[in-house]
Amino acid sequence: MALPPGWRGQSSGDGVNYTGVVRMLGLLLAAFPAFVWAASCDGLKTLSLPDSEITVAQAVEAGAFAPPTGSASAFQNLPAFCRVAAILKPSIDSEIKIEVWMPVSGWNRKFLGNGNGGWTGSINYNSLANGLRLGFVTAMTDTGHQGGSASFALGHPEKLIDFAYRAVHEMTVAAKIFIKAYYGEDAALSYWTGCSQGGRQGLTEAQLFPRDYDGIIAGAPANSWVHMMAQIVWVAQSVHNDESSYIPPAKYPAIHQAVLQACDALDGVRDGVLEDPTRCKFDPGALQCKGADGPNCLTAPQVDAARRIYSGAVNPRTRELIFPGLEPGSELGWDQFLAGPQPTPFALDEFKYVVFQNPDWDYRTLNFDSDVSKADEMDHGLMNATDPNLKTFFELGGKLLQYHGWNDQLIAPLGSVNYYKSVLKSVGAKAQDSYRLYMVPGMKHCQGGDGTSNFDMLSVIQQWVEDRKAPGALAASRVADGKVVRTRPLCPYPQVAVYKGKGNTDDAQNFTCKNR
Repeated sequence: MALPPGWRGQSSGDGVNYTGVVRMLGLLLAAFPAFVWAASCDGLKTLSLPDSEITVAQAVEAGAFAPPTGSASAFQNLPAFCRVAAILKPSIDSEIKIEVWMPVSGWNRKFLGNGNGGWTGSINYNSLANGLRLGFVTAMTDTGHQGGSASFALGHPEKLIDFAYRAVHEMTVAAKIFIKAYYGEDAALSYWTGCSQGGRQGLTEAQLFPRDYDGIIAGAPANSWVHMMAQIVWVAQSVHNDESSYIPPAKYPAIHQAVLQACDALDGVRDGVLEDPTRCKFDPGALQCKGADGPNCLTAPQVDAARRIYSGAVNPRTRELIFPGLEPGSELGWDQFLAGPQPTPFALDEFKYVVFQNPDWDYRTLNFDSDVSKADEMDHGLMNATDPNLKTFFELGGKLLQYHGWNDQLIAPLGSVNYYKSVLKSVGAKAQDSYRLYMVPGMKHCQGGDGTSNFDMLSVIQQWVEDRKAPGALAASRVADGKVVRTRPLCPYPQVAVYKGKGNTDDAQNFTCKNR
């Protein structure tokens, strides 16, 4: 594997980053004198960590946490904990903020790292609180910048490295030092959970730092970063380059209903959800207006745009697929990224601030041959987390749970399927002893949608790591107005939930998981 820019240390043939190990030992030795006497939370402020500044070491009483912004009412049921905040500076231009929350009592002797979303540089206190309530030491980083734009990367290559992978790894190392100092013992196990950007971060950890976590949950991972961004620009060009191609949001329900009419029954149950959208061969041409434009039909340019949304981004010279398209059934989520007069800045930022380093760059000019190749060369494994060789992570006992909604309107779900297949091809069949992929029918990006998108991956990964209980079908539900209205088994890919032929189709016991 080619090492990404900013990599500090080299890997041996067995995949061990010995320089990283030495650095961690150095940090531990630097902090060791404090272990003897840092019995209180306040005492952690005196820990001496290289290239770091501890800004907060505070004992927080039960229900007393007040976030810097927003309401404190959401945190009233928190147990007492030790709150540690620090700024890590592994490079001359780094300013990585982290928070580590440690239960005063009832610690389960486990550590939980939490992922971020999009380009967002912030620490989500709700994520920290959720882990704390479950008894974990929980940590999160702002990835080295503030705000939801990639503008921080312009002229700051070290900050981009921090965002790409260094911040999460450095946070993990520091958090484990705080745990040892506060409790006088190491965490027995370490887990990671994240979706979207957080899913990419999880896969990056498995690929580059296989000793950081024992179990990783990677939801809807944005791991094929460059090609995913190109696909979003592809969609933007499809609907905005010629405004006659623009599909107004008022037409999305008509497209969605046409998809359901054509494909909903393919799985044996008409329930408004496609169990396997790849079996749906819906052509938007079926909705082409016979006469004048109307709310329930598509003009010829709109038909072409819809086809391009489903087909995925293609290299115009080689005809190779750059990144898959959105799946049939995702139409009601298109408004999040296609409805406005301008495309979402989420993908545009990659090309504005990272690739072309020009804030005035026009997305209409993106060449899906030369420009995408340039972006790949520049990335060189920095943001892309597509290395399929997870052998070291698996050999160390690591377990990986990946999930993705089939109705994802941002990251094409076949990206997860393709990565899963690449790992099995690289590592071999034994990868299935350590890796599960769950494709969630009807779920949008990370959550929501018409499917059974409520499930508990954290309990499943713990059972797998600690009890060696490999997961099969998982319990999943759909909640509406605070009530469970449907249950279904969530099946490990490539299995799907198949109706047994009798009984309530909203009851999971009437379904079984079978291979496609």
